[in-house]
Amino acid sequence: MLDKKYDYYEVGETWTSRGRTITETDLVMFSAYSGDWYPLHTDKEYAEKNTPYQQRIAHGMLVLSVAMGLQIMEPGVVAAFYGIEHLRFTKPTFIHDTIHVELEVTDLLDKENGTGVVTINQKVVKQTNEIVSNGVLKILVNKEM
Repeated sequence: MLDKKYDYYEVGETWTSRGRTITETDLVMFSAYSGDWYPLHTDKEYAEKNTPYQQRIAHGMLVLSVAMGLQIMEPGVVAAFYGIEHLRFTKPTFIHDTIHVELEVTDLLDKENGTGVVTINQKVVKQTNEIVSNGVLKILVNKEM
């Protein structure tokens, strides 16, 4: 969705990404990269015996990172990631779940400096149609020059 200049966005427009399956390798690599080896994500025995999910779940920040990667971000269009508000992880994402992203533009703010902020409701949805994460993205987008 982030493939056009600020001037071409309209409040209410929507976009849906392709899917991506979360793998055990994703959890291990994310743990190695982030240093987050919390046993809910990395210890099968611990997760089975000591959590309500009875299995490992993906790190919330891994899910958010994959969701960002599923979005189209065109160089020269996106000036910067401006922020995220009201982020919630509402359901677990398990190994072998396939997630996709659903976006809706909810607001446009002209920064009057050659950019504008595009506000987007982001839902991360898994194959069961359950929303696993939602939040409000703010993306700084270049204007047409």
